[in-house]
Amino acid sequence: MPMVHRFEPMSTWEEGDFVEGYALVNRKERRQDKKGRDYLDLELADATGSVGAKVWPDSPALDSPFQEKQFVVFKGTARRFRDQIQVSIDHCRQITDQDREEGFKEEDYVPRTPEDLDDLRQRLAAIYPPAIGRPALAALVEEALRRYGAKLASHPAAKTIHHAYHGGLLEHVVAMAELAQKVCEQYAELDRDLVLVGVLFHDLGKLHELGAMPENDYTLEGQLVGHVVIGHRMLHECMGAVPELSGELRLLLEHLVLSHQGRKEYGSPCEPSTAEAIVLSFIDDVDSKLNQLRQARRQGAGLQFLRGFGRSIYLDTPE
Repeated sequence: MPMVHRFEPMSTWEEGDFVEGYALVNRKERRQDKKGRDYLDLELADATGSVGAKVWPDSPALDSPFQEKQFVVFKGTARRFRDQIQVSIDHCRQITDQDREEGFKEEDYVPRTPEDLDDLRQRLAAIYPPAIGRPALAALVEEALRRYGAKLASHPAAKTIHHAYHGGLLEHVVAMAELAQKVCEQYAELDRDLVLVGVLFHDLGKLHELGAMPENDYTLEGQLVGHVVIGHRMLHECMGAVPELSGELRLLLEHLVLSHQGRKEYGSPCEPSTAEAIVLSFIDDVDSKLNQLRQARRQGAGLQFLRGFGRSIYLDTPE
């Protein structure tokens, strides 16, 4: 039976529910329907996730002066489209000072990791640098955390596809590092130090490629250069502070960062050509894909079309 949700998390909405609340406008695009009438295609977000939304031609909200990356208050009805919840918006306006006086706080509506940030920081510190055996590589890790540790703890890992929220990059790195340790235990021929250092550095370029939340959009440097090349430069800068690193070790580290996307068509200047680079690319891909499924599962069970996969995926309900 449809319910009325007033200022309740998006993750609780179901088909047919009447919804009202605050949200961050992640995307706003004006389009035209088959009859040539304007409508708005939106993505709204709160701390629990995001939903698609439409403002149809007959809605009073069509010409409301709100923009992308602004906070709004809205009313609408939850529908189901392509197996996912979507909201048909009836009213929408930008947040005012009165809303803030009545209790609205921006930080409560910025998408963020569902995990505890302090716990993630402790798990990161348990690996970096304690799990790194070579002193030179441990020093490299310490240099990277000294320079970038604070931003790493809060930055998103992507604009939309995976871990696209406050603390997402830290969550991604910690999950990959913990999985990397297990993989290296199973396959003793792998150089664990190299894999773990590769995990830490592989996405550091996103600290410059993307703006922090709630903007979470590509910077000019991100659009013109990209996080792989930016990350390679950041690695070089950190290696400059550790002169005891050998030439071959430096080359292997560079290869890890430059090849971690897996394929040239995915943005890597080169493809993985060492065992450690292959493992890093696979672990990165596994964690990003499982995060996408985790986010989609919050929209409900069953078949859902997921843009990141280009197909429908069946999602069961965890017991």
